[in-house]
Amino acid sequence: MAAPPAREPGFSTRAIHAGQEPDPTTGAVMTPIYQTSTYAQEALGRNKGYEYARTHNRTRAALEANLAALEGGRHGLCFASGLAAANTLVMTLSAGDHVVAGNNLYGGTYRLFEKVLRRLGLAFTFVNATDVKAIEAALTAATRLVVVETPTNPMMQLTDIAAVAALTRPRGIKLVVDNTFMTPFFQRPLALGADVVLHSVTKYLNGHSDMVGGALVTSDDRLAEALRYLQNAAGAVPGPMDCWLALRGTKTLAVRMERHERNARALAEHLARHPRVSHTHYPGLPSHPQHELARRQASGFGGMISFVPGDGSLEAGRCVFDRFRLFTRAESLGGVESLVCHPASMTHASVPREDRLAIGFADGLLRLSVGIEDLEDLALDLDQALQSL
Repeated sequence: MAAPPAREPGFSTRAIHAGQEPDPTTGAVMTPIYQTSTYAQEALGRNKGYEYARTHNRTRAALEANLAALEGGRHGLCFASGLAAANTLVMTLSAGDHVVAGNNLYGGTYRLFEKVLRRLGLAFTFVNATDVKAIEAALTAATRLVVVETPTNPMMQLTDIAAVAALTRPRGIKLVVDNTFMTPFFQRPLALGADVVLHSVTKYLNGHSDMVGGALVTSDDRLAEALRYLQNAAGAVPGPMDCWLALRGTKTLAVRMERHERNARALAEHLARHPRVSHTHYPGLPSHPQHELARRQASGFGGMISFVPGDGSLEAGRCVFDRFRLFTRAESLGGVESLVCHPASMTHASVPREDRLAIGFADGLLRLSVGIEDLEDLALDLDQALQSL
């Protein structure tokens, strides 16, 4: 009788073990921090596979293999930040090439595309990525990449990954999905047809607000080779300590994301009923216009919420923002601690106000990164902050 097919290890098993073996020298269970800039050569032209730490580092290699396994890709590449990852990806293009991007990208990505890379001869078109037809209409003979976030930051709008992939793949255009908000625990863009997954490792993958990093995952061998060359040639690599911290973080990703989402769903429902809140943006709410898409392409809804206090004015947002006690007033997201952000003046300050308002991004909108504290404490803090209105 033929043996049954081997079962692929589950998500938590991969998170804890993928890319990591006991250290061959000592048997250490945890991947060592290879804190070195160079490696001894055995003789001229002969080494142990390592020459210089910008090119190879075993701690980084472990993290890259771990993230690739979690996203279901063949190749993982890590960088010094999420923006370094995005920049390296776009460096595979040449002057005259065209990129179609969602119009609610993270403000730093928008700034990179619009203020830095456009002047180097690349063309960018920003569209409503919730509308597949709008993406299709923006494609040209020069389009090489389509870049989307889903859900978006901070409006929590969704892109139908499979539908966009059906447009881009026959045309030879690479579809890039920023999966930072959802993580591979909830959403697997490569399985839905995307060519590249982008992460700010700083956020949920690390989960402890103590390092900065980025990553790209793909199963495209040729693209991976080009990215690996640029990773070394341009040099925006993370240090081994940061990689070790991220590896520690991915081990608990599954249990953290379950708690992040449980807290976020309860707070989103609370905000949706609150008399001092005019809009709540969270894909897990049945009132979200793309709730069914969220249910179809992901296994959960994540830990990010945005909401509009009062009339949506800057003053209303300021009143509530300044009153939080437990939610820390800070940029970033995805740590175990809860954070509140005012995107218009923080993460998206580089986006023109008229562009923000055009997509319903109110001046007073606040974004919550819901942590894993006790839910009752988070709800009480939210309520007392809204009492300021």
